[in-house]
Amino acid sequence: MNCWFTELQTPDLTIGCRVRKILHHEVTPFQRLAVYDTAQFGRMLTLDDVIQTTIADEFVYHEMITHVGLNAHPNPRRVLVIGGGDGGAVREIIKHPSVEKATLVEIDAAVIKAAKEYLPEISCALDDPRVEVLVEDGIKHVKEHRDNYDMIIVDSTDPVGPAVGLFGADFYRDVFAALTADGLFVAQTESPFFNRDLIPRIIKDVRDIFPLACLYLACVPTYPGGLWSFTMGSKKYDPRQVDVTALPDLATRYYSPAVHQTAFVLPPFVAELVQER
Repeated sequence: MNCWFTELQTPDLTIGCRVRKILHHEVTPFQRLAVYDTAQFGRMLTLDDVIQTTIADEFVYHEMITHVGLNAHPNPRRVLVIGGGDGGAVREIIKHPSVEKATLVEIDAAVIKAAKEYLPEISCALDDPRVEVLVEDGIKHVKEHRDNYDMIIVDSTDPVGPAVGLFGADFYRDVFAALTADGLFVAQTESPFFNRDLIPRIIKDVRDIFPLACLYLACVPTYPGGLWSFTMGSKKYDPRQVDVTALPDLATRYYSPAVHQTAFVLPPFVAELVQER
């Protein structure tokens, strides 16, 4: 079979993957959803022809969007994930024994259904008794739940379509209000190679709202440029001051105490993006 999936990662860059089989395709009320079995990355979930996750490299993204913040907070009990309908972030969150409840708010029920059927390795924790799954608008949910969460994770798609509102200062102010007095949040904030205008704006907005704001990096091969950024806003705890010798063994494949430390060591071209102006 010589069938290929091609993502237009930027107007001038594509990534292509040979497809063994098209497992699923539908148009939901929000987006085009597809699941492919690819030769290079295994099963792959795409939305509007953009790669969201693959069996081969999902662990990098899901471990780094969760454990950095969860290990910065000494006692995260209530955690919210906005987006992330594949369930990978939830799978990592409930590795932490302090977590009493993980709430997933996903706007598109079809994403959850497809992940359960075709990506069971990723979605395996969605039926855990500590997990609450809500199909609703994450922006609205945050507005309606003040002083409620110890950590909020914004596991969103790119800043287009229904996710646009998840990348603005008004949303970050609502996130601040939804967090407890010592809460923190983490959001995926795109590529430092291809989103050089977006990252400075986000870090400025977060600095204006939170006492502490910082950016860290991970390598996700299927995302544009491979190098991916995450931004944290914290009311109290600095993830760079964590005692990494005391961190628990979480059976991770990418995240580790050493990676926790080095993720905040930014190459000069990235450090320029987050300099205060």
